[in-house]
Amino acid sequence: MINKVTLIGNLGRDPEIKHLESGSVVGKFSIATNENYRDKAGEWQTQTEWHDVVVWRMLAERAERDLKKGSLCYVEGKLTHRKYQDKDGNEKYITEVVANNIKLLEKRESGAKTYDNFPPVDASGTMSSPTANPSKVEDSGALQAEDDDLPF
Repeated sequence: MINKVTLIGNLGRDPEIKHLESGSVVGKFSIATNENYRDKAGEWQTQTEWHDVVVWRMLAERAERDLKKGSLCYVEGKLTHRKYQDKDGNEKYITEVVANNIKLLEKRESGAKTYDNFPPVDASGTMSSPTANPSKVEDSGALQAEDDDLPF
């Protein structure tokens, strides 16, 4: 069985980091993903979904150091559901992504390396073609030549 979530989106706020009495570090942040579609009238609409993300230990420390509100990032993890009681004693349910991998997908202010193994995302949230990177155009041409020999 598989429980895997992959998200690329922008942080809605800086990560909130807590140091527990046990010595563990936990972080929480929200990430927004966008889906663009045409409505019945033919007008483009954007639907934004918000996802709560939880990170633990060294990943929480990295999130605190590297991620800021508005940052474009890649999150990979598993979907979890839990319930808790609020201060009034009411049961509440929450769905979260417990991340096991996060990557910043833009330059850091210090000029550190970017992660260019992901296609660029334009202002509308749409991924560009992987061949949009000029350094990879030659590779894609070589693949196309090999594909021409296929019988279908």
